[in-house]
Amino acid sequence: MSRPALLLACTALLGLAPAAHAVGSLTDINIHDRTAGQTLPVYYKDGQYFVAGEPGHEYQIQIRNQSGGDVLTVVSVDGVNVVSGETAHWRQSGYVLDDWDSLEIKGWRKSLERTAAFYFTRLPDSYAARTGRPDNVGVIGVAVFQRRPAPTPMPNPAPLTQADEAAPAAGAAGESRQEARSGELSKRERRDAEAARLGTGHGRSETSYARYTTFERATESPAEIIAIRYDSRRNLVAQGVIPAEVVRPLAVHPFPGGFVPDP
Repeated sequence: MSRPALLLACTALLGLAPAAHAVGSLTDINIHDRTAGQTLPVYYKDGQYFVAGEPGHEYQIQIRNQSGGDVLTVVSVDGVNVVSGETAHWRQSGYVLDDWDSLEIKGWRKSLERTAAFYFTRLPDSYAARTGRPDNVGVIGVAVFQRRPAPTPMPNPAPLTQADEAAPAAGAAGESRQEARSGELSKRERRDAEAARLGTGHGRSETSYARYTTFERATESPAEIIAIRYDSRRNLVAQGVIPAEVVRPLAVHPFPGGFVPDP
């Protein structure tokens, strides 16, 4: 008999407007730029999802439970569990959402009352790189688990000695490595390209209340895994994820007199 796993449950935020670019099936995942006040559009290429971040901007991960039942979401940023700070794995803590509820994850959890804000930053300044774990910088991962249904009562139950068998806690998704740009680059070019990648920093302290709860997983493996990669717009354009903008000249009808003279 194993003791029930203790998992963090953040206060659910009801009534969030659905974003146009949510990712996921059991849950909808959005990345919202808090500084700009807008949800980031999601780009799709080669079976992967991408968003473009702006260095220095704070952001939050928005999760809406679409499953109709309770779910546990184990969340990682840059390969680091956002609750515990451990290198991400399924056997770790996460956030629990009731059916149809939503929550906003604004930062690294420091306690049941505080978080440190997420913000886009250069790779060397990212929390993962500063703690010696730069390999998975640029990936936001969510592993979704459904709750095990309560057992059906027997018509004539024997004297009850309940032994709740809790499934092992599972950890965050997003353990895939982001590949550097291919091609014959010099060591300096590769170093510069690596330093230009975006990561997530450990920002200002904010109030964010959570509480402990128990959650028995229906399966040991996640019912759904969502990975959203992020980088600067410039880098995503260079990688062919975002189409390059073509600047087209304005059409001017010729007229005698030329153009506006200087004062």
